[in-house]
Amino acid sequence: MIRITLPDGSVREFEQPVSGAALAQSIGAGLAKAALAIRIDGTMRDLDTMIDRDTRVAIVTTKDPDALDLLRHDAAHVMAEAVKELFPETQVTIGPSIENGFYYDFSRPTPFTPEDLAVIEARMREIVARDEKIVVETWDRDEAVAFFLGLGETYKAEIIGSIPAGQPITLYRQGAFVDLCRGPHLPSTGKLGNAFKLTKLAGAYWRGDSRNEMLQRIYGTAWGDQKQLDAYLTMLEEAEKRDHRRLGREMGLFHFQEEAPGAVFWHPKGWTLFQCLIDYMRKRQNAADYVEINTPEVMDRSMWETSGHWQTFREHMYTTETEDKRVFCIKPMNCPGGIQVFKQGLKSYRELPMRMAEFGKVHRYEPSGALHGLMRVRAFTQDDAHIFCAPEQMEAECRIVVSLIMDIYRDFGFENVRIKFSDRPEKRIGSDEIWDTTESALRNAVESMGLEYGVNPGEGAFYGPKLEFVLRDAIGRDWQCGTLQVDLNLPARFDVAYVGEDGQRHAPVMLHRALFGSLERFTGILIEHYAGKFPLWLAPLQVVVATITQDADAWARDVAAALRARGIRVETDLRNEKINYKVREHSVAKVPIMLVVGKREAETGAVAMRRLGGKDQEVLALRDALDTLSSEAAPPA
Repeated sequence: MIRITLPDGSVREFEQPVSGAALAQSIGAGLAKAALAIRIDGTMRDLDTMIDRDTRVAIVTTKDPDALDLLRHDAAHVMAEAVKELFPETQVTIGPSIENGFYYDFSRPTPFTPEDLAVIEARMREIVARDEKIVVETWDRDEAVAFFLGLGETYKAEIIGSIPAGQPITLYRQGAFVDLCRGPHLPSTGKLGNAFKLTKLAGAYWRGDSRNEMLQRIYGTAWGDQKQLDAYLTMLEEAEKRDHRRLGREMGLFHFQEEAPGAVFWHPKGWTLFQCLIDYMRKRQNAADYVEINTPEVMDRSMWETSGHWQTFREHMYTTETEDKRVFCIKPMNCPGGIQVFKQGLKSYRELPMRMAEFGKVHRYEPSGALHGLMRVRAFTQDDAHIFCAPEQMEAECRIVVSLIMDIYRDFGFENVRIKFSDRPEKRIGSDEIWDTTESALRNAVESMGLEYGVNPGEGAFYGPKLEFVLRDAIGRDWQCGTLQVDLNLPARFDVAYVGEDGQRHAPVMLHRALFGSLERFTGILIEHYAGKFPLWLAPLQVVVATITQDADAWARDVAAALRARGIRVETDLRNEKINYKVREHSVAKVPIMLVVGKREAETGAVAMRRLGGKDQEVLALRDALDTLSSEAAPPA
């Protein structure tokens, strides 16, 4: 007798092995119709999988959180089938599901065009309408290689050939299309539905190696129903309007150029915004008892060998060799420099915790295809801090950092913040005992604050577990920003110690902490979150004083001087242009406030205030305008 326990705790018994589909049918016809797959003891499996032992089973439908990944995986296969039917000379390579969608990489002599996407998508809908049964088959590895070589699919053959001999190979067949895959998959193509859309074309190197052939990647998105798809496509349209690269040009903030790939050329207004973020963070850190340091950007290779970066992070580091044969590295992280500052002079337990902050410029080599405006760069500034504390202070310091991070995000308008806990990665330094200690401390800190968190298994830093703070912006997108890591490994590797109450040397705990993360990336996120319409305190240019006639030029200069005296960032626009033209131009540049002055305002000592996006203007005495703007422009306390 086979006993199957369902999620509600009820048990169903069968005298012989039963498939997931039959199990769903035994529960109800409606569930059988809605079933997409099953989950056996937490592992997703095909609906036709036979259950031959006592176990826990859940029926997966479109309402299940895991269903989207399943739908998107199948959408990739259906897209590959459509491409093969339409363009038989094309080779298929790899096609996974990804966040919000899927992609498939193809090798084809002729480039795909945007018009091709519409044709492929139409054929995908035909394949869905055919409701082709999806069947898994187990093959011998060498037979599978020969099969795909016979089809001219050399990439698939190469993938299968790299699988160890003796390991079973699973192929999925739908209609005439056969693909290598671990699964699971839907029971038939009809279960995919029509809530999908192909979105864009891109290039991608085979196996991500720039020495290999450039493939053509087709991206798409798939959802459980049309309402979800429409909402996502609307979000994409809004994201296009908010693209920080376009707004950066319109607002005159920054630019990039090929001579310095992945590095930002900040323009005056953009640099003002950047410095606003630093000034804000500096004030918050001073209030939280941090001291600020600065460490060299170039240090000897030996420093990075001691830290472990050379062994675990070498491919991302820039190096140089001098005439005396010394190898130096441009720092990819600030940690070793912070350690050197702490090591100068003997430290007592009475001085702990010691919180040392640094706005450190770091450089990391990222593949050129991964670069994306401010969001993914090679040179960036981290609002780093390294906190050295005694073991008994570790959890309390973690709570203080978490509280500071959450409060800072609220100041920037991010109320929806999720926390993710990342534990030990496969490539790491330190003993399991050390990792047990640091992981427990980090978990306990978050749990003691009553905060919920998700888990990213194996995604910790190579030296310690971490928390990641994920912000949700104004249009529902998630951005990973701040991090907190607990580290007992680097202090030991650098022989860092303090004198304890017992007069003996003790190794401190080192907390690595970044609140914005990368200031460049956080700036890009802010631009898109606010669509360039910053709150007044953050706007790089807060006020423009614009004249209607030349008779008001002197008054406009006086108004601007009075605003500067109050700490307001202001410019004048005295050009011989119509006022409506000036208003339109400064609106495109997202200037929050325009003070319009003409002959009447000059005679009465007044200004006409126009707010970005508003249709009306308010005439105020200059003193009243100064008081209003000074109050609104004050940074969060």
